[in-house]
Amino acid sequence: MIGRLRGAVAEVGEEEALIDVMGVGYIVRCGQRTLQRLPALGEETLVHVESQWSENQGLRLYGFLTRDDRRAFVLLQAIQGVGPKAAMAVLDVLSPAELASAVAREDKAAVGRANGVGPKLALRIITELKGKPITDGPVLMAAPSTNAAPSAPAKPAATGDAVAALMGLGVAEVNARRVVEAAAAKLGDEASVQALIKAGLQELGR
Repeated sequence: MIGRLRGAVAEVGEEEALIDVMGVGYIVRCGQRTLQRLPALGEETLVHVESQWSENQGLRLYGFLTRDDRRAFVLLQAIQGVGPKAAMAVLDVLSPAELASAVAREDKAAVGRANGVGPKLALRIITELKGKPITDGPVLMAAPSTNAAPSAPAKPAATGDAVAALMGLGVAEVNARRVVEAAAAKLGDEASVQALIKAGLQELGR
């Protein structure tokens, strides 16, 4: 099975990309978050691939830009009722780190924002992923039980604050996430909210 591809981005469609590896074009199905973060046409990229075979559809390749994305995709599909489409939808609204945080907080509403994921399936995802290593980084502790006194909500990550700020300026959520994630990758983990917002606005203004 194919585990990864390194090649030039030849085409980008609504649900898939064509990666040219030494003259051979591989059709790779990707989520919107991945498609929006691919390099420009003709530029080289490294795509982590999950290969799946079925009698009806043959071989299908699902592509991701990070190992964590691929790992989360595999973990999600191991859950009853979660197929490739639903797994991609979850990763379109939540990065692996955000998914791990949502699981730790038992925040089924965050997971339920994904297209095709209702409250029951969101709860099942939260339950099944509890305690599983979604990312290589540390996982936040779960929120206290409902019997405990309510506490102040945890402070959102800088990227979350930056996305919220851009959305407050009228930027669509998918575009806000795209530019903030790109800014975070460029500026590093210690980037401030203000720096991420500034870089995001500059990217939107290009």
